Amino acid sequence: MNVDTIADFLADQQVETPDELQYLILQFENFWERKLWHQLTDALIEFFANPKSEKQRLKFYKVFILKFADKINQLKLVDLGLKAATQCRDDQERLTFLTDLAKKVDNENSQDAFVYATTAVARVQLDLRDLESSRKNLDKAERILDSFDSVETKVHAAFYQVNADYYKAKADFASYYRNALLYLACIDLSSLSPDERKARAYDLGIAALVSDSIYNFGELLQHPILAALTGDVAWLQELLLAFNRGDLAAYDVLSGHISSNPLLKEHLEDIRQKIYLAALTESVFRRPPHQRAMSFDTISADTKVRKDEIEHLVMKALSLGLVRGTIDEVDELVNFTWVQPRILDMAQIASMSQRLGEWGENVNKLGNWIEATGQDIWAP
Repeated sequence: MNVDTIADFLADQQVETPDELQYLILQFENFWERKLWHQLTDALIEFFANPKSEKQRLKFYKVFILKFADKINQLKLVDLGLKAATQCRDDQERLTFLTDLAKKVDNENSQDAFVYATTAVARVQLDLRDLESSRKNLDKAERILDSFDSVETKVHAAFYQVNADYYKAKADFASYYRNALLYLACIDLSSLSPDERKARAYDLGIAALVSDSIYNFGELLQHPILAALTGDVAWLQELLLAFNRGDLAAYDVLSGHISSNPLLKEHLEDIRQKIYLAALTESVFRRPPHQRAMSFDTISADTKVRKDEIEHLVMKALSLGLVRGTIDEVDELVNFTWVQPRILDMAQIASMSQRLGEWGENVNKLGNWIEATGQDIWAP
């Protein structure tokens, strides 16, 4: 396409362009004629970022941008392509468009752009419920990502977001939980709308509760996304905090919400097992290290688990790495030597402070005793 044809295209588009974006059309022609590709790219990104450009994006991409696509930053090309793709008629047309885009940037020096575009392809395949193809593209993107020393954060964010949604579709709650947290680590939370933050926090909380391998919610409890659990879903934050401190009474109060949620109700027995394990670890944590030999009766009283099920509960905690120790089946005694570290609330911090105070007093007493009993040895 020659300069005159481009000028005609831009003149036609200027007629359709809102007044506040007219200056950008003039810049496009100026930068195009002078071959200022960097400035032209930035002007296009500004144009595409404005919601009023939506109807023109696909035309601009196909007629204008593709004429100099190999001369501009390939990651920015994908950015423009992704915005243009929102104007495709349906997901099938969008899939074809993005697949072509991914092929276009599949070059040795633009593998970050290729990952970015491939992730977008996987997103559309996920929307089309083609999980197998989506997984293949995500695996391809992950292999390339792992080979990078560094890459722009938005590429990682896009990958983790789609990967999390894939695992959500597969009901792989632990993998969803990990990838969703990684996605949040790559973005500014303010870029999400209040509804998006609330939905993401809710899905993370549910995943943490129903996963069969997540027993420590510390990373989620520390994350500011949890503040989005307000109003009709505030109970979920309270429930997560109850699990963290092994609070059986709070769990009983909030258990009605579990029955009202289909997914939580489906995993009710597993969730109940989790709160028993949380109560056990909290009971061990509250005790000083030299007082962690606990009888089955004591554990039963603290966890509300029947005495004949205590051994199974402790073995489960040992196998999950929540605690360490030994079980004396004859004397019905468990000697705990370690409990998994976790996030502490103010009450737990106060308990630890008290124990540190007691430890300090014991050290002082020992020092005084040594000084008193060793006078004859140390005397000059």
